[in-house]
Amino acid sequence: MHPRPLMRERPYVVLSCAMSVDGYIDDASPNRLRLSNDEDLDRVDAERALADAILVGAGTIRRDNPRLLVRSAAARSARVARGLPPNPTGVTITGSGDLDPSSLFFTADATRLVYCSGADENGLKARLRGKATVVALGDPLDRHPFMHLVLEDLAGRGVRRLMVEGGSMVHTQFLAGRLADELHLAVAPLLVGDPAAPRFVADGAPAGGPGSLMTLAETRRIGDVVLLRYLLRADTARPEPARSLNLPTDGLRS
Repeated sequence: MHPRPLMRERPYVVLSCAMSVDGYIDDASPNRLRLSNDEDLDRVDAERALADAILVGAGTIRRDNPRLLVRSAAARSARVARGLPPNPTGVTITGSGDLDPSSLFFTADATRLVYCSGADENGLKARLRGKATVVALGDPLDRHPFMHLVLEDLAGRGVRRLMVEGGSMVHTQFLAGRLADELHLAVAPLLVGDPAAPRFVADGAPAGGPGSLMTLAETRRIGDVVLLRYLLRADTARPEPARSLNLPTDGLRS
């Protein structure tokens, strides 16, 4: 068992996920399974507007090709009025370095950070020159300290609130490391039932014991989707950054 590294500070971390009733975040087909309705996508957009950075794994970039931008023009303008960039910083982590510089993540209008284990640091820097800042952390991606180091570096860059949008292994690492403060689960009214499909968390998330109990803070019906918002117990109580930023959404989606 790896000892937990001492962390001077870290951002307030919100995990966000849409899943089926039986816990799947996609099916095994080549086409993306839609699990959120339009109203729930507006809710996610509002959460993005509150964040300083949004993190996804490299597998999510390869599979879903996300932009990770705030879609609402009104919310972007409200961020700018507060002295913030229109979009949060986009963050990804990679162990293989297999990232396409032409993907939407790198061509979108926002600051991009790529954390890697160091194995392909020079190759990544060459491929992503001008598109992202590459930060090598030394430890392999699956080693316990890696995500702690990511959060510590983000804190040093002024990130106070981090939104994590997947995928399975990333959510698992945050939960197993007890590094998340909130969990937002949007549950869609369907079953997938395919063992080959990805689930919300993989083996390795804590199943019990101290620190694993969540507090249900909110339930909300959003059309045919149900939002469950949990507060996660942490070793040390952490204040949440202010949520009331008066950031409207205008229903625009991409």
